[in-house]
Amino acid sequence: MTSSTSANSKAAAAINSLADFGRYWAKENPDKVALLADNRQWTFAELDRESQQVAQGLIDAGVGAAGRVAFLDRNVPEYFPHLFGGAKVNAVSVAVNWRLAPPEMEFILNNSEASVLFVGEEFLDHLAKINLETVELVIVIGDPGSSGYVRYDDWISDYEAIDPDVEIQPEDTCYQLYTSGTTGLPKGVEISNHNFCFTMTIGADNWGLHADAVNLVAMPLFHIAGSGWGLAGMFCGAQTVMTKEVNPLEIIEVIPQYGITHALLVPAVLQFILAVPAAQEADFSSVEAIVYGASPITEEVLVGSMKLFGCDFVQAYGLTETTGGVVQLDPADHDPQGGKAHLLRAAGKAWGDVELRIVDSVSLQDVPEGDVGEIWVKSEQVMKGYWKNPEATAKAITEDGWFRTGDAGYMNDGYLFIHDRVKDMIVSGGENIYPAEIENALMKHPSVADAAAIGIPSEKWGETVLAIVVKGDTGLTEEEVIAFSRENLAHYKCPRQVSFVDALPRNPSGKILKTELRAPYWEGQERMVN
Repeated sequence: MTSSTSANSKAAAAINSLADFGRYWAKENPDKVALLADNRQWTFAELDRESQQVAQGLIDAGVGAAGRVAFLDRNVPEYFPHLFGGAKVNAVSVAVNWRLAPPEMEFILNNSEASVLFVGEEFLDHLAKINLETVELVIVIGDPGSSGYVRYDDWISDYEAIDPDVEIQPEDTCYQLYTSGTTGLPKGVEISNHNFCFTMTIGADNWGLHADAVNLVAMPLFHIAGSGWGLAGMFCGAQTVMTKEVNPLEIIEVIPQYGITHALLVPAVLQFILAVPAAQEADFSSVEAIVYGASPITEEVLVGSMKLFGCDFVQAYGLTETTGGVVQLDPADHDPQGGKAHLLRAAGKAWGDVELRIVDSVSLQDVPEGDVGEIWVKSEQVMKGYWKNPEATAKAITEDGWFRTGDAGYMNDGYLFIHDRVKDMIVSGGENIYPAEIENALMKHPSVADAAAIGIPSEKWGETVLAIVVKGDTGLTEEEVIAFSRENLAHYKCPRQVSFVDALPRNPSGKILKTELRAPYWEGQERMVN
């Protein structure tokens, strides 16, 4: 057992809940810098003390066990005191996607029944357009201006750094991330303390994270690839360096500046970095491993990134509902010149306790090796369920504990290969987009008689959204459709192109034949994902 593995095992034995992350390392290594962000830094002791102040403030606000505390901002350092502080009172953190439109934010905030909201000052205009049904306290990170809300720094200064030491159970929900659903309404994924801690224990070793690591968090914190990755580093006692948003130029600069050893980057970001001339001259010698995932990657981008960084590459496949990665393609399998070149198209092998099945969606029987079916997962990483949505939970998790991913793939010699998506989900730049959300928004336009949204190949993003629209008014233009969608949806969900048709193809039950719509755009592609 290596020293890093031994240290990770020691941490795993002591960290049993999200509240323990800060506690453990504040005792083990109090003066080590835990977090660098926004030109500021926190030691583990400082991070833990601030989270204690947040905990006391939440108690004063009436937040107790299972209470929901929402966070709406970019990647800012206050996120972690909020997260650990909420965990210390056994509350549930609800990270809201700041890229959403106000109506989408409103649904999540009200559906989650959050009573406290931490919000960045730049999103106060969004907040002014939202009808908050359950939020009683709004805390502004930055300048509250004339909003009348309290400033974060002023708020925590009123409270002493005292750990409430609330009893927490492994099965208690600690985190609620929202993922879009085929009904068009987001679903709150309930992740327990055990889900998180169990995943961290496996991931820390598989990703080579250790206490001497310097971990880059560039992906958004509302995404499991951002917050989950950040927590994986903190679980090991690593130093975390966080960027406010995904900026390839900044990533290129901070890697040599801080000696970054580990990073998780989605394929679109790697592609952008490859396109930046400064990347070719940058010093990436400190980097030990880059984990990539969240969307398919082309061999060109993968091989180019491996050459540029000169470090280990690890692919992770997983979902929010599985607390992140459940399948991994190890560094040894990244061999473009050797006998394993075909594995660059694989997602990898199951890790930890993960079991996989490839199931025929009609018969619900396992298919033979090499045949395509729906990917089913069984693991202690699988979520508790969808918040206040037992019907969706029952559809997603079988009675004997198998989670139906909605992704299609096949197995070959123990390796999982992703083929398509059983659901109609579009993956653009690492973000999951469900057509139903776009279609529901477009159908609100008085001149749209019918609409469908599909993903079409994009060299830059993997996929982009195409809206296929039946006009109710012959004067309707592509520009009008796109502008209307931007008023009602996050920009990354909006169609980049619009195609007008006389009618949409439907089956006898009225379901739009998405396969038929997608076919012309994916003709000649090896897979139905890009």
